[in-house]
Order: sequence, then C-alpha cells, then structure tokens
Amino acid sequence: MNAKGDLIARLVSLGQGTPTFEAEAHGPAHERTFHVKVWSGGQVIAAAEGRTKKDAERLAAEMALRELGVPDMSPAPAAPVSPAPQATPAAAPSAPWPIYAQVLAEAVEAAMEFAREDATLDEVRRDAGRFYRELLADLGHGPDA
Repeated sequence: MNAKGDLIARLVSLGQGTPTFEAEAHGPAHERTFHVKVWSGGQVIAAAEGRTKKDAERLAAEMALRELGVPDMSPAPAAPVSPAPQATPAAAPSAPWPIYAQVLAEAVEAAMEFAREDATLDEVRRDAGRFYRELLADLGHGPDA
C-alpha cells in the first residue's frame, strides 16, 4: 500500500484536490520524532507521529484514508492480501515515477486548460508530465523519495 499516493488519488477523485502534508520535528537529533498533519480543503483531516518524517507522513495518510472510509489495505499477518493496484509506468518498466491514474488525469486536464490555443499535442503532453512529476515530487514520491 502506498498510503500517500492512495490518499492523493482518493481526494482528487472526490474533487478535493491534493492534500498538503505539514511536518514538524520535535526533540534532540538522536531522539527526534516527527508530527505530521494532513490538510485538505483548509482542514486537518488526520495527524500522526513517527520516528522519521516518511513514517509519520505514511501513518497520517493511512489515518486520513480511514477517515475517508477507505478500508485498511495493509497485509494481515496470517492471510496474504493483494497489494493496492498500481499501474506500471508506461514509458519504460524501469521508470522511477509511480502512476496514479486519477492524479495523472487531473494533470492532463490542467495541462489542457493552461495550454496556449495553438499548442501542439506534444506540448500539452510535456506540460502534463511536468505537472504530474512536480506534484509527486512535492509529495515525496519519485526517484529521490
């Protein structure tokens, strides 16, 4: 399960846009904890703490998904559970960017909306890809995440 990606896709599909993750570090460097709040529509929809920023963001996203009524999809210890569906990147099997269909669709729609009247299809595709990559990078996904 990719909780942050699933949360992004869920909120976008509900027309609420992308969530914002706000992290604060507490404690000395050797005992640091991170407190993360997930914002959507001007409201905090979940909060969690973790030993790393990434863990705190994942936990907060999982909590937000539960608040939205999405069942817990993490594997149960006794019974195997299929992982959350994630499409493979279309360009190349080794491409580092995950594909979230709804988020990508919104990026394409935004690219078409902001495109010049005389823009070519390739220009719109390039802009949609840029919007998508920037969004995922801002949310901690991609090759450097």
